[in-house]
Parts: sequence; C-alpha cells; structure tokens
Amino acid sequence: MVRIAVTKGRIEEEVCKMLKDAGFDTRKITDKDRALLIKMTDGVELIFTKSNDILTFIEKGIVDLGIVGKDILEESEFREYNELLDLNVGKCYFALAGFPEYKNKGKEEKKRIATRYPNIAKKYFFDRQEDVEIIRMEGSVELGPICGISDAIVDLVQTGDTLKANGLEVIEKIEDISTRLIANKESVKEKAGEIYSIVDRLEGAKC
Repeated sequence: MVRIAVTKGRIEEEVCKMLKDAGFDTRKITDKDRALLIKMTDGVELIFTKSNDILTFIEKGIVDLGIVGKDILEESEFREYNELLDLNVGKCYFALAGFPEYKNKGKEEKKRIATRYPNIAKKYFFDRQEDVEIIRMEGSVELGPICGISDAIVDLVQTGDTLKANGLEVIEKIEDISTRLIANKESVKEKAGEIYSIVDRLEGAKC
C-alpha cells in the first residue's frame, strides 16, 4: 500500500482527474463526500488535507507521497524529500505587484512588501540587493498597497483579475509555479517499485 497526501481544493479536482486518466479506480473518490481518507482498489490510499500539512506528513513518515504546489515547497525550510514529478497542474506564478507608480521607486529606496510568502519575498529582494521590510499578511494581500500598509506585494497570480480589479498590476514575474509529486526518502527506498509505477502512470497522464 502506498499512501498519498493530496492538497484539498482546486488541485484536488485536477489531480483526481489525472488519477482517473492514469487508469486508477477513482469511484470511491467520486463518492467520498467529506471523507478525508480513501482506500482505493489499486494499492493506493489517499489523504486529503491542507497544503501546509503535506510536508509535515512527509517529514513524519505518515505518507509515502505528497501532491502539493511548488509554492509550499519553496516557502518551507524543510528539504528532506525527493521531488519526483512536475504534474503540470495548478499552474500560476509568483509576481511582484503594485500600483503602476511603484516602477518609479529607485532600487536604493527602502520599500515595504506585503506577502503570505516571506521566505520567497526575502530571497527575491536579497538576490536583487534591495533593502525591504517584509510585512506578513494571511488574507488578501492586495489590501497592502490599497490601505497603505505596503508599497507592493509578492503573491501568486493565476489570471491577474484580482490585481486588475483593485488597480494593481504585475511589476515583475518572479517564478512559475505548478503542482509537484514529492516522496518521503525512506519510502522511495522501501517501496521503490510501487512508487515508480505510480510515477510512470502519472507521467503518462500529464497534460
């Protein structure tokens, strides 16, 4: 049995479709209602959880595989996992965004940046050798510039509609993001055949 943690929500829907396309029996997923743990008939068990918990499950050996966005992997300081596959779903990108006048600020001018991803934001500005104050926000970070809390934001962008609706724009694209299949390192050693069989099937079902 291989246990896989899947991020709930939009990614869950795309991944379940991929599993079906890969030939897995997904009937129990379709009928799962609010069940968080599903035993499939293919020697696979699925746990549906929030993205931030998947790395904890991988670290503690609760699951063998995790399906999670690259944004979560980049933001976390935990690196003891094997990244096996880019699933090419849940695509979006990190961007620096703000009002158009942000472009007029000089590189030497200290800026305030609102974000849900402080580690990613710090690395971005460190690489650019810019001094910034990072302001962590958990909700709608677009409110940072709107309310004057920050000069700009670093956040995930999918369509850009929310930015546009609030008078903001992408100042610079930082990094493309998609959903990845990761593995507990010990599981890869102990269940190599089963795990790489799953990898091959998912590889064949990729968009």
